[in-house]
Parts: sequence; structure tokens; C-alpha cells
Amino acid sequence: MRLGIFSDVHANYEALSAVLEAFKAESIDEYHCLGDVVGYGGSPNECASIIRDVAKHTILGNHDAAVAGRMDYSYYYEAARHALDVHADLLTEANTEWLKALPYSRRIAEADVDLCHGSPVRLEEFDYIFAPEQARECLSIYERMAPLTLIGHSHLCKVFALTRTSVVELPATDFTLEPGKKYIVSVGSVGQPRDYDNRASFVTFDSERKRFDFKRVEYDIEAAAAKVLAAKLEQNFANRLRIGV
Repeated sequence: MRLGIFSDVHANYEALSAVLEAFKAESIDEYHCLGDVVGYGGSPNECASIIRDVAKHTILGNHDAAVAGRMDYSYYYEAARHALDVHADLLTEANTEWLKALPYSRRIAEADVDLCHGSPVRLEEFDYIFAPEQARECLSIYERMAPLTLIGHSHLCKVFALTRTSVVELPATDFTLEPGKKYIVSVGSVGQPRDYDNRASFVTFDSERKRFDFKRVEYDIEAAAAKVLAAKLEQNFANRLRIGV
């Protein structure tokens, strides 16, 4: 089975469209979204409707939870809160109800893969994993983890290899899973990459070959930025798209 996985679209229609077009060359059997469909961008309804149609499973992200009234986001900084408030007003009833029903995690049994937005240790807290010490917390649930856990949230591409007693960070490059190890992979962001590469990020996993591949694709950043400004969202949200941070 070939899985197409993407995360953190953040209402960026142009980036999502480019990623889905690029996926057409990958012979994908199932698509899965790791959350944060909304927040920051100018096209929340368009992205929610597309992902509802395309993805077999979508995981709840923290921005999704905020817009759906499933978490307190009063501690978010003002511009992020404003974007979430705008999106909550813009979303159709159907898209809002969809966000309200999204799960915190999902196991794809046929591929032996776990999906979640942040750390699998405390799912509802949306903890980040972007360093080995954060991945090390997952050793407490090592026996329950699938061989491959895919996450988003950090907007970074990261790979961590785990044994029962150790965690090693590997280069974020294409790799084949090794027997006797478990992996946590952060798949990067479609709609707001933060690794100084402004191309949209997505990944593929071939469960038969145990092969994992990182992918990037260019998209119309200026069109996406213009929609951010047209929605009267924070100007910096548009600028970040240009520099990939």
C-alpha cells in the first residue's frame, strides 16, 4: 500500500492544490491528513472541503480544535487568535461539524502506521516533537507504538529512530525502515513550511517496501499571500510564506 500523507495545510489553497497535483505521479492508494486544516491562511472553507473529499482520514490539529470549540486558545498570540476567530466565522456548518468530529489519532492497521498531530504521549495537549529529548518521552509508550508514527505540528521535516532505550535523530531524507526500530517522522507543512524552504512539503510511504520519501513542490505563493491580506489577517502570515519560516 502506498500512502500519501500531508499536514498543516493552514488554509493555503494554492499549496494544497500543488501538493495534490504532485501526488498524482506517486500512485497513491490512500491519502491521510495530519491536521491543522485551518489557521493562518486565506482559504479555510476551500481547504476543508477538498480534504474532506480527498483524505481517507484526517487527524485533529490544534488550530482545528480551536476553531471547532474543542480547546481554549486564549493564550495564543493575538494575530493567531484573530485568524482562528475569522475562520470560525467563515466556515460552513458542514465543515465546522467535520472539524468537531475529527479524532486525535488513528492507526492504519494495513500499513502498520500511527497518525497523530503532535506527540502521541499526550494527544490532547498537542506537544511538539522537534528534538530528541521530546521524542524520548515516547519511550514510555514504546510497546504500544506502531513501527512508524507520523506527525505534523512543528512544520519541520524530522526523523527519529527509537529502540526500547534510545532515541537518535536521523537526517530528514528518504529512508527505509529497519527491523527492530520504531520511527517518529514529522512530515513538514503544506501551507506554512518553517525550515527556510518555502516549497510545500508532503511525504509518501510504501508499506510493502517500508520505504519513506520526503517530497517538496513549488506553488503560487503570491496568490496565497494575497488571500491572507484580503482576509485582513496578519501581514506577517503572508511574508512567512515567501521565506518559509
